[in-house]
Amino acid sequence: MPEGDAVWRTARRLDDALSGQVLTRTDFRVPRLATVDLSRAEVVATVPRGKHLLTRLRADRELRGTREWSVHTHLRMDGSWRVLRPGQRWPRPGHQARLVLAVPSAQAVGFLLGVVELLPTEREAALLGHLGPDVLGADWDPAAAAARLGADPARPVFDALLDQRNLAGVGTMWAAELCFAARVHPLRPAGEVDLEALVAPAPARMDPERYTRPELRVFGHKACTRCLSTIRVLKVGPAGRRRDAHHCPTCQPA
Repeated sequence: MPEGDAVWRTARRLDDALSGQVLTRTDFRVPRLATVDLSRAEVVATVPRGKHLLTRLRADRELRGTREWSVHTHLRMDGSWRVLRPGQRWPRPGHQARLVLAVPSAQAVGFLLGVVELLPTEREAALLGHLGPDVLGADWDPAAAAARLGADPARPVFDALLDQRNLAGVGTMWAAELCFAARVHPLRPAGEVDLEALVAPAPARMDPERYTRPELRVFGHKACTRCLSTIRVLKVGPAGRRRDAHHCPTCQPA
């Protein structure tokens, strides 16, 4: 699943391609929204919130009592947004498209999106207010994130890091990298970890403007980049939601 830095890059691409222009076509290919037509609406901005994307629109007429609307999308495991030239052939089959937003200079096509919703912009906070501080957002606060992570002190720290209610934007890749950098075993109880020190480096490590590609030290490696020990993978989390935790048994002892 794309993590906060990848979602941030996607938001930037959509924002650069669409914002400030008027939609010439919208095509919501999900049953609940199949009849919605927001052509002639102005694209105000696309912003990320953790792993979520919000494309804000200003309609040319009042709909259901408001002109300010937000398209909420989430990539989940397989979703992606592609920005193409007008008339350019799509890189994936049409049946995989879930949403098309077209402006005079570009078409943005969302393929296999896990979530496509339309809501009044004023309801964004109600929809996503449960999320913790966004690692790459203006609301980032390592102390607040640490407090949320430590609310269940017996919970494995790796599992706590993946809970978007604690901090938004971190997935299995960055949870592994943060634990590795802090030399913390992924199963160590959150109450036994200096949580603020654990999460404080996250914005710099995940910064999509600083790195064109993530600098990974443990995730996806066969051998530890620090000591050359063989990387191990644990399954962490409750039944049905267990995630792979890459770690070094030498640098991150149990």
